[in-house]
Amino acid sequence: MTRSLRSRGGRRTLPLLLAALLAALPALCAGAGLGSAALAAPARAHVIDEQRVRPRVVDLTLRSPALGKTAKVRLLTPDRWERRGPQDRWPVLYLLHGLGGSHKTWTQDSDVERLAALREVLVVMPEAGFAGYYTDWWNKGAYGPPAWETFHLTELRRVLERHYGAGERRAVAGLSMGGYGALAYAARHPGLFRAVASYSGPVHLLHPEHVRRWRVAFEEAPEYRGLWGDPVAQRAIWRRHDPYALAHRLRPVPVFLSCGDGRPGPLDKAGAEADEIETFDRVLNRSLAGRLKRAGVRVTTHFYRGTHSPAYWERELHRSLPMLLSAVR
Repeated sequence: MTRSLRSRGGRRTLPLLLAALLAALPALCAGAGLGSAALAAPARAHVIDEQRVRPRVVDLTLRSPALGKTAKVRLLTPDRWERRGPQDRWPVLYLLHGLGGSHKTWTQDSDVERLAALREVLVVMPEAGFAGYYTDWWNKGAYGPPAWETFHLTELRRVLERHYGAGERRAVAGLSMGGYGALAYAARHPGLFRAVASYSGPVHLLHPEHVRRWRVAFEEAPEYRGLWGDPVAQRAIWRRHDPYALAHRLRPVPVFLSCGDGRPGPLDKAGAEADEIETFDRVLNRSLAGRLKRAGVRVTTHFYRGTHSPAYWERELHRSLPMLLSAVR
């Protein structure tokens, strides 16, 4: 969840967050249907608009067959990028947003534009839907759009490599829902990313309490089973998207995993209240951390006092950036 969600009405508990998610489901699911072959789709997406927002910030609008609609991508470009030649390539850092966020989230809620360490890297910040969950939706086996995994890892990647100077050395990081997406992408596509970082992500899908909460949500919005199906009836599909179940596939890459405990911390405003979302995410992150260590993954963890809010994600980006960039240089 991003600051734009939290700033309207103050603190949001998990029930309120689920309510916001459920309220958006009719629009989200109207065209839902996903496939899992994210790297097999033909490269038919193309850019229909390009806007320079600031000297190093460029917004692209792509028409995507995988999504069945257009989608936005924000680029933070490296030095000399405007004068690039056909053979020029830069390392790539994908930054993924959370539930309710957009391609603008990282530039609005962090100091990413001012980081000197990113002046030699192409930073890619793609739209992922209100609650697209960085996946190709199952849709009861019907598949079809919206297929976010295919859009990000096949369509967008190929466009960036052909026309915007993206190289083959990639790292990925994300906040909240995007933290889950970063780990899922790295685990489901070995060799695509050289390092991964997750900040406050829901990173253990089949944790019993996580399953219980999703099944409660299904009672109000059964359409949302279109994502991966029911976690009991379609458990195999959930396992194929669960970083906990895929932990062994992360052995080749360094992983940074961080989360607060939900108690107001040093970066929260005076009078801030406890945050149920972050408290629960802490349970999932500790569970995954143990699993990664047992699987022999090179994992660095940072568990701290704090809430589910952008100030902490900015700090955690700073903490993990040396690892991410050393992997792609």
